[in-house]
Amino acid sequence: MNATYTVRSVEETWAVAAQLAPVLTPGRVIALTGDLGAGKTTFMQGLGIALGIRRPVTSPTFTLSVEYPTPRFKLVHMDLYRLSGPDDLLAIGFAEHIESGAVVAVEWPERAAALIPQDAIHISFTLTDAEDERMIEISSK
Repeated sequence: MNATYTVRSVEETWAVAAQLAPVLTPGRVIALTGDLGAGKTTFMQGLGIALGIRRPVTSPTFTLSVEYPTPRFKLVHMDLYRLSGPDDLLAIGFAEHIESGAVVAVEWPERAAALIPQDAIHISFTLTDAEDERMIEISSK
């Protein structure tokens, strides 16, 4: 899946996320990159809705990791912003989540270095010059 979208609202961001939901399989990693406020957590909220999660999806900035059961697999949302490197990621159970068949969505994946698998789905969020407009680029191998 390789695509670029221009979104101008929360609902449009959720619609893009909903397109990703059906192609996710257990053990897959999603790497979310973008500046603070670029839409990563909003995207995850839309993904949660599309996957049938019944409780609000929130940013795991302070908890580092939040788990959500779905009918197909467990979704793990991790925020690495406050981590210092790959060793910290291993300490909070990254490898175990993947091995358990969870889909693991990682914000700030650059802090994980080589731990992000080659076949990860990369989603980048870019603010544009237009107010409330963002570019979402999805790429995977």
